[in-house]
Amino acid sequence: MISLCKIKKYLIDSQIYVSFMGTFLAVFFMMKNHYFSRVMIFVVFLTYFSGYLYTKYQNNKKILHKIIYFNIFTFLLCGGLLIYFYPIETIYKWTAVILIGLLYDSFFLHYFIRKIPLFKIFYVGFAWALMNGWLFFKQMDWEIFFISWTYITALVLPFDIRDINSDKVVTFPKLIGIQNTKYLAYGLIFISTILAIYHLDFLFALAFYIAMIFCFLLIYFSEPARPEYYYSFLVESCCGLPFLFLVLLHYIWELL
Repeated sequence: MISLCKIKKYLIDSQIYVSFMGTFLAVFFMMKNHYFSRVMIFVVFLTYFSGYLYTKYQNNKKILHKIIYFNIFTFLLCGGLLIYFYPIETIYKWTAVILIGLLYDSFFLHYFIRKIPLFKIFYVGFAWALMNGWLFFKQMDWEIFFISWTYITALVLPFDIRDINSDKVVTFPKLIGIQNTKYLAYGLIFISTILAIYHLDFLFALAFYIAMIFCFLLIYFSEPARPEYYYSFLVESCCGLPFLFLVLLHYIWELL
């Protein structure tokens, strides 16, 4: 039990886990375009990590100042790395992604995106899609953008199911019910899978398809009464599954 509590504290609550999963998904799409940069992977991880850390703990006055200091440090570090290694356009794109994240939920804003009924899931998917299909490419990769957008949007819906009794804004589970919300998530996952099969190379498409099977199952069993780890660990893991299965398939392919 102590070990589980430590895992939750240092891996889940710290936002390290979701940041790694987001980074793994970005790497998956990098590899699809035969692009690999350790510097960009590091920047993507720090961007996710500092963003999710800020969003989760911005209302905790005891540690807010530490979070802001850390965000300033990561902003300067990532900005410096991008200026040194990449063209100026990359800085503009990265800054735009950060601003989009701040508009989602910030304590200093009177109105922010998270308060808009039904809009949250599409906005989160949009932000992740920009990271995967725009940030580290010379121009927008619309195929990756829409695969990511539909995929991440679908994965936000189980969290709305979890929070149906605590959300103060109208969400899809509140509006159309839990079962219809699952149908919506299935539809988005289906669209994302079809796009992936049509646009990605064979091993990438197969890895994505296998990951979608797990996503379908986790969405199917999503209920408000599920324990926290079901969402913060299992559902979050769906973002890293395409990369995991791609690595496994490459290994099997080499053996054959």
